Amino acid sequence: MLILASESRTRQALLRQAGLDFEIESAAIDERKVETQIKSDGGKAEDVALGLAAAKAHAVSDQHPSAWVIGADQTLALGEEILHKPTDLAGASRQLDRLAGRTHLLHSAVALAQNGEIVWSKLVNARLTMRKFTPAERTKVLELEGKAALSSVGGYRLEGPSVRLFEKIEGDYFAILGLPLLELLSALRHHAPESLGETP
Repeated sequence: MLILASESRTRQALLRQAGLDFEIESAAIDERKVETQIKSDGGKAEDVALGLAAAKAHAVSDQHPSAWVIGADQTLALGEEILHKPTDLAGASRQLDRLAGRTHLLHSAVALAQNGEIVWSKLVNARLTMRKFTPAERTKVLELEGKAALSSVGGYRLEGPSVRLFEKIEGDYFAILGLPLLELLSALRHHAPESLGETP
């Protein structure tokens, strides 16, 4: 059995499009508490992404020991600051304005667990540069996105109208969407080929 420890519709769609059969179970963890602990130990944004992905996979694996559990998370770093998902469209507007004309880093992490142990994890980084858009352009994009913009750590969706705000994208598209899919598929072929319907 394969379980995705995430309620992210984007991650679910990516796995379905890859032809995987899986169940969904959200991990009951305090993400901000995990982040605070990692940062207090000197961890950076990429360490937070890896730590959260592992914590999610571990938590669900504890409940389903025989299953292969996928945990994933993503952090956005603007300089040394880690930004989080906006809670409303006004917050998304303010966050997009901060990103305008600047380059930020997305750290996308995925972990695979079984029997309560992390057997594999991977971090993939991407650099994204937003153009200097006008307030009217930003407002229009958020009108088109609606509440979907709140599902992303950046307050935008590259698979949606938000792509209008970007000048340059450097990195793996799947990882930017929130799941290093190619790396995960490779790990599943190695550790759990049965999850792909393949013979070991």
